[in-house]
Amino acid sequence: MAGHSQFKNIMHKKGKQDALRSKLFSKLAREITVAAKMGMPDPAMNPRLRLAVTAARAENMPKDNIERAIKKASGGEGDNYDEVRYEGRAPGGVAIIVEALTDNRNRTAGEVRSFFTKAGGEMTASGAVAFMFDHIGLIEYDAKVATEDQMMEAAIEAGADDVESSDEGHDIITSIESFGEVGKLLEAKFGEPRKAKLIWRPQTINLLDDESGEKAMKLIGALEDNDDVQNVYANFEISDALAQKISG
Repeated sequence: MAGHSQFKNIMHKKGKQDALRSKLFSKLAREITVAAKMGMPDPAMNPRLRLAVTAARAENMPKDNIERAIKKASGGEGDNYDEVRYEGRAPGGVAIIVEALTDNRNRTAGEVRSFFTKAGGEMTASGAVAFMFDHIGLIEYDAKVATEDQMMEAAIEAGADDVESSDEGHDIITSIESFGEVGKLLEAKFGEPRKAKLIWRPQTINLLDDESGEKAMKLIGALEDNDDVQNVYANFEISDALAQKISG
């Protein structure tokens, strides 16, 4: 019986992982379609589409899925989505930025507001927490593509603002304005990056107690589970013990 229970547990976890992967692919496909509709359907001629395709490849999204998402835009199929940003606060004073692609602003705003309220937080006006983040470009490479010195030299020469290297890889930080050019020059030298995206990076990180941390993590999870939400950024971290409890 113990073996049977263990098998069911493994299958449950696999089913959950498959569902999460399916949802991730749907969000990546939505971004690809939106990017292709806004410009040329050729990634080489459309910087935003190129980023969307790079992000999809980084998550091992099948090539057929990527091509299907682009064809949707080329054929005029699919819904028209608006890009919207929401801001709010979670328990413990946590600042949160939510980016979404929606075909119904009222629906998405209502759902996001409901998530904040249920978690004991609140959705705020635009700009109320964004000033606590820096909107930057982030380009990631595996550690094996270059030494720390080689990457630093190439990135600064390309116009990047900073490089953070570790055993896990190289994070190249750029301004929004120079993001595209830096990415193009680095790709010519090191090949396609592991990831390349525009992000909201918190200026300071707050360590939450377990009670506030658990509420904040549940809020993040609810937001990320929403079909319209593409990205969630927050300025907090939790203890290793709580992280293990939540993931376990």
